[in-house]
Amino acid sequence: MKVYSGAALLVAAFIFIQCTSIQTDNSQEDWQTLFNGKDLNDWIVKIHHHEVGDNYANTFRVEDGLLKVRYDDYETFNNRFGHLYYKEPFSSYHLVAEYRFADQWMEDAPDYTYKNSGIMFHSQDPKTILKEQDWPISVELQLLAGFGDGKPRPTGNMCSPGTDVVYQGQVDPRHCIESSSKTYEAGEWVRAELIVWGDSLITHLINGDTVLQYSKPQVGGGVVNGFDPSLKQDGKLLKEGFIALQSEGQAIDFREIKIRKLEQKP
Repeated sequence: MKVYSGAALLVAAFIFIQCTSIQTDNSQEDWQTLFNGKDLNDWIVKIHHHEVGDNYANTFRVEDGLLKVRYDDYETFNNRFGHLYYKEPFSSYHLVAEYRFADQWMEDAPDYTYKNSGIMFHSQDPKTILKEQDWPISVELQLLAGFGDGKPRPTGNMCSPGTDVVYQGQVDPRHCIESSSKTYEAGEWVRAELIVWGDSLITHLINGDTVLQYSKPQVGGGVVNGFDPSLKQDGKLLKEGFIALQSEGQAIDFREIKIRKLEQKP
């Protein structure tokens, strides 16, 4: 074993720190900000019962540097399930979004929407969603908050409108697969992450913890209504798609939303 002088060790340590710094800087440069904190110019709205681009009643808005979902100008919800799409599709990537639930909820929305929202990914192009189509063909990172009753209600689950996934070695017939996350109450900021490898492995993380993994997202299943039949080719693997934030009757805030494209498969 070689013995190094104190000076040599200092030089080696300096080189290591410099290399680490360079790698960190490059890593930061790889991130692309999706929400700029100012406007929604890079986003496309599609709300059930409305044409693409119609942000009915200012559902999606930017206030105080936050991207907000609100229902101030709604008289009734009328199943206006909405989605706010980033303008371009992605395939393999690491997505980060921070969210918190607000108090407002439309009481005529379905009960399951209470303290419930989501981030859709591998979604069909919003321009292909018909006016009376309720949900996009997509995979969902479901976001939930606790009811304040001390009972567990994990967030970071997987739901599959018009899709299927392989979980624990087989196509899982359930519409939603529960994660292992902790319960977070409304008003708490939570960091949700997706690591997506095209049509291969998908990982959900909540506040830094891996809470769910599955693979082979594909067209299939039910739940979606009013879609163009030519787009629902059951069994077709989903290698890429659009990312969208959900509005389904529950107010929610988003702040940092960023993405980093991935090149190598695991």
